[in-house]
Amino acid sequence: MLEPLRQGLPPLDPAAVSSTASCALPARYEAVREARQFTGTTLDRWELGDRFDDVCLVVSELVTNALRHGMPAPSASPAPSCDHDSPVRLHLLRWTGRLVCAVRDPSRESPVARETDDFSAESGRGLFLVDSFSDSWGWHPLTGPLDGKVVWALFRLPPAE
Repeated sequence: MLEPLRQGLPPLDPAAVSSTASCALPARYEAVREARQFTGTTLDRWELGDRFDDVCLVVSELVTNALRHGMPAPSASPAPSCDHDSPVRLHLLRWTGRLVCAVRDPSRESPVARETDDFSAESGRGLFLVDSFSDSWGWHPLTGPLDGKVVWALFRLPPAE
């Protein structure tokens, strides 16, 4: 999952992750609020509360996109519970100097930033905001037992004092 995060940055050693947190999210829009709360709590625990605004905005956009564009068409089956098998999952990974927010969803389709000149529109700016507030972002399809994709955003952190 981490290979695409190298884009123009020094190599990331998966074994050097200092902290991780993950949250399964239900397939309903209330999950965006849950993702923000989880992110805020995690950032506070990691003493990164000063990054709350930018990181939570990006997490909100990534989760909203996963729910809006990454979910299969509605069916008669009930919404999944918030557990390990949830179709949307938020991962937060921290290295010295970097924080990655990654959202997994069941679609293998590429996220596409919409080109729009109408910044008063109510939707269509999500990936533009992700690009504006994070230092880097990308996506890749999953391989192995999980199907779908991961869309991630990277934030550079100031050196520890």
